[in-house]
Amino acid sequence: MRLAAVTKRYGSGAQAVTALDAVTLGFAAGTFTAVMGPSGSGKSTLLHCAAGLERPTGGEVTIGGVALTGLRESALARLRREQVGFVFQSFNLVAALTAEQNVALPLRLAGHRPVELSGGQQQRVALARALITRPAVIFADEPTGALDSRTSREVLELLRALVDRHGQTVVMVTHDPVCAGYADRVVLLADGRLVDELAGDLSAQRITARMSRLESTC
Repeated sequence: MRLAAVTKRYGSGAQAVTALDAVTLGFAAGTFTAVMGPSGSGKSTLLHCAAGLERPTGGEVTIGGVALTGLRESALARLRREQVGFVFQSFNLVAALTAEQNVALPLRLAGHRPVELSGGQQQRVALARALITRPAVIFADEPTGALDSRTSREVLELLRALVDRHGQTVVMVTHDPVCAGYADRVVLLADGRLVDELAGDLSAQRITARMSRLESTC
């Protein structure tokens, strides 16, 4: 999956706001990337454009070898359904359905309504649902934001296992350096631009220090 000079503007004229500014970024198969940056840096916009939830103003997004530019809405919806998995902070489960129906596969949680499940259980159902079509990439937007530290760790370990054991590609937006430490690399955004990338030692201390320096310049 790749973003090539992706730009996203909202509004027009003097009121226009550039949320992404010519971002070029690749996501190799079987890798785990964390996207971080100060508030308003463009993290969520990058995820939404990369996942085909929003169309960029300029540039190109390619998923599974397919360029999203020019796809009709029906084709784009089909690509999202077949090639993309989503995991959000709010779980986005359908309350009227059982866990099994939410995932469309027999699960140990079958027979329970989402409202009866803990936050961690709901996020596991959301992960299972995201994987049902064996997507090219899973996008996770603050997937542990509503969870306690122990359950957050369990969900992050599941995401890590998807990469290590199944060769899944994961792109996760997070503000938490501890969460980012589960990734293979961290990309940092500021003012809609890609400004840095960390790999190797992804300790929370190193990530926190780099984020502090970045925020002090914004």
